[in-house]
Formats: sequence, structure tokens, C-alpha cells
Amino acid sequence: MATLTSAKRLVVKIGSALLVDRNTGLLRSDWLHSLAQDVAWLKGQGTDVILVSSGSIALGRGVLDLPMATLPLEQSQAAAAVGQIRLARAYEEALTPHKITTAQVLVTLEDSANRRRYLNSRATLETLLGLGVVPIVNENDTVATDEIRYGDNDRLAAQIAVTVGADQLILLSDVDGFYTGNPNEDASATRYDVISEITPEIEEMAGDAGSGLSKGGMKTKLLAAKMATAAGCDMAITEGSPLNPLKLLEEGANCTWFTATLDPHAARKRWISAMKPRGEIVVDEGAAQALGNGKSLLPAGIVEVTGDFGRGDPVAILDLSARRLAQGLSRYTAQEADAIKGRKSSEIEATLGYPGRAVLIHRDDLAL
Repeated sequence: MATLTSAKRLVVKIGSALLVDRNTGLLRSDWLHSLAQDVAWLKGQGTDVILVSSGSIALGRGVLDLPMATLPLEQSQAAAAVGQIRLARAYEEALTPHKITTAQVLVTLEDSANRRRYLNSRATLETLLGLGVVPIVNENDTVATDEIRYGDNDRLAAQIAVTVGADQLILLSDVDGFYTGNPNEDASATRYDVISEITPEIEEMAGDAGSGLSKGGMKTKLLAAKMATAAGCDMAITEGSPLNPLKLLEEGANCTWFTATLDPHAARKRWISAMKPRGEIVVDEGAAQALGNGKSLLPAGIVEVTGDFGRGDPVAILDLSARRLAQGLSRYTAQEADAIKGRKSSEIEATLGYPGRAVLIHRDDLAL
């Protein structure tokens, strides 16, 4: 099966029960420092790493002496506000000795549902990874209400993996894989090593039970697997409680791999191609040639803009003969694109009155 060191970009999901001792409410510092060793090892192999981490509410409730039972929304958000700063500091202290810079990224479901916010999140994460930073992502529990929540970090981790084009997603869990039944209740339950297709029979095997501090059960992990593999990202479920869980996975620890049929790049291009365009952009011969050579679309090569599209909306790209060349996600609105067409990237700020991005459609958001 795939090895972690073969991944160019890896997302790791860490549940509350792994980070926080459920009896004391205190951080499991030894475990976190062992995870930091694993991250440093992967970074040394040239792998981009993003951590999607629960734990802020679990840490905060301990500080505030709140009960282990389900909390009202206001108390959950208060616990998250107190715990989040401690969680970020813990990651910083664990990774700094390895000369790894960390960043805190807080998101809500709206940030992926809204194309403009999605593009902003993607651009921020790409920039951080390009600078060698390890982003620590969590749901913004201090502001998120039910209608804008993921509700579990399994699906959040899958969405982050899709957003950054990761080729592997690892769910560190309290179980060592996906079983035919609940192994705690069914002695005959067996673990799958590899699942290449999520069939209705597989879905029926998923239960709802989550552990102590964790909200996600096996159903949420299966939903995460469907999301990730559809975007070309392999996903593994493995037990995360031992020290150095990622190194153990690389060395053959029990797990279940869900395999993707496409690579992330091809899957993303197919997704962009399938969208209904909200407008059209006509480009000159130079821009058409540049697109064919795998370049981004710059404002200077644009001749005409039609339609009413916003940031993040799909637009068709045509040559001077009205032949369709590509489709991509615009980083500007139709009005902005029309204002900067034919201009150099250095002229964007003077034209719009505020700084803008150098490219109108980035090559990663283009499908030829």
C-alpha cells in the first residue's frame, strides 16, 4: 500500500481524545511531542504537512472546570476561546525545537461552501506551505453555529485535503481501521486492509459511536473517505494513541486505506470542467499560447469580458476565433476583470484602487 514518504502533500486529522486526557482534561504532552517528531521526519522527506486538530473545547472545559457532558452552545464557544490559544501554543512549543514554524487557521463550513472564501482559504494555505509552515487547522468553534458547522473534524480534514490538493489524508483515530462491525461488540468483526470502492454494503457496516471526547463516529469517517477519494486523495484510518503514530503507520501498523482512482490534480481539473460557466473571457494569441504551455492567465492577455461572475466562479476562456480553450475559477469579479483587462499586473492596484492578485486565473484553477 502507499507509504507516507511517497506523499507530496499530507493532511493529518487529530482527535480530541488523542490530545487531551479524558480523566484529567490535561494535554498529553508526551504524545504531542512524539507527533512533532513524526512531522519533522516527514518534512525532512520533502512532504508538505497540514494538521487538522481538535482539542480546543476539551482543553478549555478543563481550564474552566466545565462538566464532561454535552455543553450548551455558549459554554462550548467559551471553552473553545480559552482552549484554542492553549492548543496553538502547545503545537508551537512542540514543533519549534524542530525549527518548524506553525500557523493557526480557523475555518467554518461557510468557508468551503462560499467560492470566494474557498479561494481565500486555498491561497492562504498554499502560501503557508510554500513558506515551509505547518498549518494547524481547526473549526472556528467560537463563532460557528449549527448551520455553519462541519460538526466533526473528519469531514473538515477531508475538505482541507480537497482544498490543498493533498494526495494522502490520515485520520488518527481510537480504532485501527474500518471493520465489518463494531469490534468492541462483535468478536467476529474483521478489519479491511484496503477499500477501493465504498459500496452500499460498506456504508451499512459503519456505526455512529464516537469515543469520550470525540464527536466523529465511523459514519463521519466514511463520509470523509468518499469526499477525499473523489478528489484523488487516498485516506487511511489508523489508531493514533501510541507515541509516534505516523512513523508506526509507515512501519506497517494496522490501518485501512481507502484508495482514489484519480490523482488530485486530475480530479480537480475534472471538477472545474464540470461546472457551468458564469461568464466568458476572450484572450489574445499570446495568452492562448501561454495557457497551452501550462501558464496562468494574466490580465494583460485579456481582450474582452462578458457575463456576471464573482470571485471563485467558473468562466470559459475563448480565443479570438471564439474557440473554447479552457475553463477556470476567476480570482476577480466580472467588473474587476473588465477594468484590468489588457493591463500589466503592476498596474492592478492603480486601476482598482486596492492591491490585487497578479493572475486572473491561476494555472491550478484551470482545466484545458
